[in-house]
Amino acid sequence: MEYVADRRTANARFTVLMAAACGISVANLYYAQPLLLQFAQDFHVTIATIGVVPSAVQVGYAAGLILLGPLGDRHARHRIILWLSALLVPATVSAALAPSVAWLAAAAFAVGVLSSIAQQIIPLVAHLARPEERGRSIGTVMSGLMIGILGGRVIAGAVAQWASWRFVFIVGAALDAAMFAMLWAVLPRQPAPADGEHRRYLGLIVSTFSQLGRFPELRSAALTGALFFGSFSVFWVGLTPLLQSAAYGYGPAVVGAFGLLGIAGASAAAISGRWSDRARGPRRVRGVALLIVLSSWAAAVVGGHALWGLVVGIVAVDAGCQAAHIANQASIHALPGEVRNRVNALYMTCYFGGGALGSLLASHAWSLGGWPAVVFVGAGFALLALLAHGLG
Repeated sequence: MEYVADRRTANARFTVLMAAACGISVANLYYAQPLLLQFAQDFHVTIATIGVVPSAVQVGYAAGLILLGPLGDRHARHRIILWLSALLVPATVSAALAPSVAWLAAAAFAVGVLSSIAQQIIPLVAHLARPEERGRSIGTVMSGLMIGILGGRVIAGAVAQWASWRFVFIVGAALDAAMFAMLWAVLPRQPAPADGEHRRYLGLIVSTFSQLGRFPELRSAALTGALFFGSFSVFWVGLTPLLQSAAYGYGPAVVGAFGLLGIAGASAAAISGRWSDRARGPRRVRGVALLIVLSSWAAAVVGGHALWGLVVGIVAVDAGCQAAHIANQASIHALPGEVRNRVNALYMTCYFGGGALGSLLASHAWSLGGWPAVVFVGAGFALLALLAHGLG
């Protein structure tokens, strides 16, 4: 009995450490969002121009998912994870030293590609966990992921308030270095999949894209995921210049702290997960969730001059997007197990591709028409997601 207890304790400790690694890696994707005004002022450009930076990091993450994600079916995952985490440190330092917008965008793209490490860690945890504990282990790791999404904004805003935006990326690089040291110490060394050497890289990528033609559930999830995450990104990228405008006049620390409101929205993940286990649950949950995302923009309409509208909008858009994301994942992970990694890579690529487009359009919308234009674009994404759900 002692052996079993010790083993369970060790498994729980390992899962928590992997959750921390996912959180640290994903936080890199969100450092830039509260810093747009600081970037624009430092490089003497407009918000529309600097919008390429948060877009680049999300495009990079999508590229990492589709180009590196399938490698876990061919090579030992611990080697992929260690290489990505080691390279993430100089990439983040490069962002801190950026002398121009182009350099910063290129560094952001590299950081995005390498931060896809989280999508290597999750399958590793699922593989190592005992069947009766797999769901709990994945849930723990996903919690770490959510903390990283929220914490990245908070850390960036707080550090930029007291130092500079460049120091934000120095702090990020230090966290990445600590993550690499931890992963080097705790990751189990396992061989590559038995049939991995027979899978050529190009064949893996082609096979990944071919899954779209096989599964209508994947097509529906990929399209709706891209659209509702696009709406989510429009909200958060457009929120930064609004909060730092004359209407509110907040500094980067307060802007980053708004990420804490997402904790309330994130609680929807557990509820939607339980409902998604029921018959036709994923589709029903996604429909309700997308209605909540659309309603968040109704509250945001008054957010240009009333803080309560922003608070309600943030909670609603986070809750709706989290619930819809969980419903989509429940749908695609019910597909055959032998293609699960490739299906997940394709879904997440579309998901972050939509987020990159939303980030880019949000910065241009702000420059063209301020917060009303941002609301129009974000609500448009949400409405299209709801229409795609109805047709799917």
